[in-house]
This record gives sequence, C-alpha cells and structure tokens, in this order.
Amino acid sequence: MKPVTELIRTRRSVRTFADRPIEAEVLEKLRAYLQQIENPYGIPVRFELLHAKEHGLTCPVISGGDYYIAAAVEDVLHGGEAFGFAFEALVLYAWSLGLGTTWIGGTMNRTLFERAMNLADNEIMVAVTPIGYPAEKMSLRETMMRKGVKAAVRAEFGEVFFDGSFDVPLTAEKAGRLFLPLEMVRLGPSAVNKQPWRVLMTDNAVHFFVKKGLMNAAVGTMQKADLGIALCHFALTAKELGIETEFVIQDPQCGKADVEYIASYILK
Repeated sequence: MKPVTELIRTRRSVRTFADRPIEAEVLEKLRAYLQQIENPYGIPVRFELLHAKEHGLTCPVISGGDYYIAAAVEDVLHGGEAFGFAFEALVLYAWSLGLGTTWIGGTMNRTLFERAMNLADNEIMVAVTPIGYPAEKMSLRETMMRKGVKAAVRAEFGEVFFDGSFDVPLTAEKAGRLFLPLEMVRLGPSAVNKQPWRVLMTDNAVHFFVKKGLMNAAVGTMQKADLGIALCHFALTAKELGIETEFVIQDPQCGKADVEYIASYILK
C-alpha cells in the first residue's frame, strides 16, 4: 500500500466512472478489507458492497459505475465520529487499489439504500459511496459541482490549528513533528467542503473540536463524521511517521462557545 500521506494528497472525489468492471481479485481485496476496518471508539461500523443494478441503486450526481458501498453504525454517542473514521479508512484503501469514491450524504434515494443494506432500527446510514475506476475525463456536471464547492481549496494552516489557546494560531514551525499529521487533517474532505475541524495543540496533546454553525445551528451527524475523517488522517499519518499517541476523550475545557469538543490524542 502506498504511503498514507501520498494517498491523502492525491485522492479526490470521483463522480464520473469509466466503463470498466472491477476485477474479481480487486473486489476480493475490498471485501476482505471491509471486514477488518477499525476505529478508535471501538464502535462497529457495518459495510455492505452493493451491486447497483441488482438493487436498483442510482444517484443523480454519479455517472457510471457498477457498485456502491453503504455503511451503517448504531445511533449511539460518538457513532458519527466512528463512522467518519472507518469510512475514510475505506476511501483511502480504495484509492490505493486505483478505485475512486465520493462521500454522498444527501443526493440519493436514501430509502433504497437503507433497504438494500437491511438497515436496522437502531442504525444510521450517514453516507454511501459509488466505487469504480475513475473516468479519464470528468463530466460537465462533476466539474461544475467541484467548482461550486471550491473542492480544491483548503483553509490556511493557522485558521484551523491553534497553539495552546484559540486566540493564538499555530504555525508550521511550532507544530514541529506534528506538522505533517496536522497538514493531512487540513487536506481532508468534508461535507460541502466546510472544513469544520478546529485543533488545539498543547504541550503533550492535540485536541479536536468541531466548529458549530457551519451548515446549520446544531452540530449534526455529518459534521461529526467530518471530525472522524480528521481523526483518521491524523492517526494514520502519525502511525506512519512512528509518532506514538493515545486516543482519549478528555475535554480540556477551552471555554470557547462556538466549538464542541470531540476527542484528543495524547503524545507519548
């Protein structure tokens, strides 16, 4: 598997797929990986690889492709974050196999997808993704969608990372060995590219928060899934670099009203 930093830097959302079936051996690798994805919360996330024609699955923003992957998690505390972490791990693994994906949370017939994966009463399906080989050229619709959300644009480093206090922007120099894991967080995808993560670095930890009110007044499940993506990028990059961390939920009580605490990584 390619370095996770390379996967994060090169991966993009794919909505236009080539007329090329996924090879049997690639599907087997994918199925095997879906059974072993973990997340730091220890909350199981259930994945289903669904054939589009067999289940009558379509999405108005997707062109081509034979398969979708849907996932479900119990509707419990931290379920959204667990979902986001696990789903992004899948997305990065798929990219390592040459397969494109895109997070879809709203532009789909949710009832059909929930029925296809036999969603239980206590489960929520936060998002699904088509999966297949990217087409050589994006459709006009995809090009316009990417332009509309400024898909390639990311906030500046000091806008989302802070040094000891939310009043002090973190610099790349001060971040030191954590610069690359944080930079991979900054490059992560998010719903409508809102980039809701805010990270506070202290002497021995990094604390993850979600910015409230970027899409609506309440912090919804999709925003919590976005923070799961951020946690995934940080954890996988830190591990790749040999930086030992411990995942904890210990609110540092920053006292800032427009963010909600999510989780922390303690540096060992």
